[in-house]
Amino acid sequence: MDIHSQVKAFFDANPDIEVLEAFVIDVNGVPRGKWIPRERALDVLTNGMAMPRSVYALDVWGRDVNAAGLAEGTGDPDGMCFPVPGSLSRVPWLSRPTAQVLLQMEVDGKPFYADPRRVLANVVERLAKAKMTPVVATELEFYLIDPVRSALDPVRPPNTRDGRWHTGQTQVLSISELQDFQDVFHGIAQAAREQGVPADTTLRENGPGQYEINLNHVPDALKAADYAVLLKRIVKGVARSNGLDATFMAKPYGMQAGSGMHVHFSMLDEAGNNIYAGADGPSDKLMHSVGGLIENMGESMAIFAPHQNSFRRLRPSEHAPTYASWGIDNRSAAVRVITASKPATRIEHRVAGADTNPYLVLAMILSAALFGMREKLAPGGAITGDDHAINHEPLPTNWDLALQRFAKSSFAYAALGPKYRSLYSACKYQEVSEFALRVTDVEYDAYIRTV
Repeated sequence: MDIHSQVKAFFDANPDIEVLEAFVIDVNGVPRGKWIPRERALDVLTNGMAMPRSVYALDVWGRDVNAAGLAEGTGDPDGMCFPVPGSLSRVPWLSRPTAQVLLQMEVDGKPFYADPRRVLANVVERLAKAKMTPVVATELEFYLIDPVRSALDPVRPPNTRDGRWHTGQTQVLSISELQDFQDVFHGIAQAAREQGVPADTTLRENGPGQYEINLNHVPDALKAADYAVLLKRIVKGVARSNGLDATFMAKPYGMQAGSGMHVHFSMLDEAGNNIYAGADGPSDKLMHSVGGLIENMGESMAIFAPHQNSFRRLRPSEHAPTYASWGIDNRSAAVRVITASKPATRIEHRVAGADTNPYLVLAMILSAALFGMREKLAPGGAITGDDHAINHEPLPTNWDLALQRFAKSSFAYAALGPKYRSLYSACKYQEVSEFALRVTDVEYDAYIRTV
């Protein structure tokens, strides 16, 4: 069935739909797009929708990044956006009958280099040339928070307006904590089914109001990233419809656990065999992949920790990696090798925060694994417990250092392409500059009368 027939069939089956939300995903993983009235939706989705190319190079506040080269001095031209196949669906959490569609951009009839989805597609194509197919799943952590906030109380757990959360509690894996918000999680599950997002397990995490939703493995890295993007949208939308907010900020509470996006993946050969499963444990290809991940982790941190707040999560004893290390079934390591079930032998990459762009995270991880296999890199010794040896490289501890390494990285140049490495660096440096102008309350508290 061609795209015209697919779109017509969808709207025929959903005669109540009044408006279509059509959006792309920008450099920060933020959906940006337009509302289209129903009567124009068929034409737009069939023939394309014009959007400024500069939409892909905005800072986190939604401002143009002129240094990225897509806005000022270019005339700010448009590209044409077309639907990602299978992404047209209902938005069940809104009161007005609404549909949504994820778009990807073309310029002069070719995929646009600045589209993060295209960046990942390039990596998937390189793997296909090497006769490998990645099987990928993500796990996303987030916090439900009270929608009533103030400058003195910017974030707090839900249902705490009459009494603060006891900070000593974690209630990890609590069933009653899930039951307290059963309407939210029922709405998330329902929306995921309606939008074809393969959500699996939901669990209570360590922080106050913190939860995790796991997505099923799929043999399509692009779909895995699409699902992560759409799940974040679902969680935020359903939470809001239930009188709450949800945040994927890496570290909303200074004294509580941060939120990560763990990536599980394996590799299939042309016959559909898992090449990471060896006869008696991990295969050589798996170990070489780990070697590539370890070798390139420091230069990838600007993608895995893309914001100022991201680095608050990357602290010792915060259940987040601080060294480029690996281990067998070890959650203290940055890279966890899982061999409990031979057919499901895989790698879990535990570095990225929930605040990342899933397309870019997967592009860097899969590129590093491919690099390791091609170069037959050894990963070095595995860690035991949380004992990181002196030969494990400490990961960058601040945003500026991570960006400096990324901007000069030959690995990032090869993985993302030179133009995208430059675009990403420009966007992030604009954000760094903004933070440098903001004096925080803790600085005033410490210094204004003391020094």
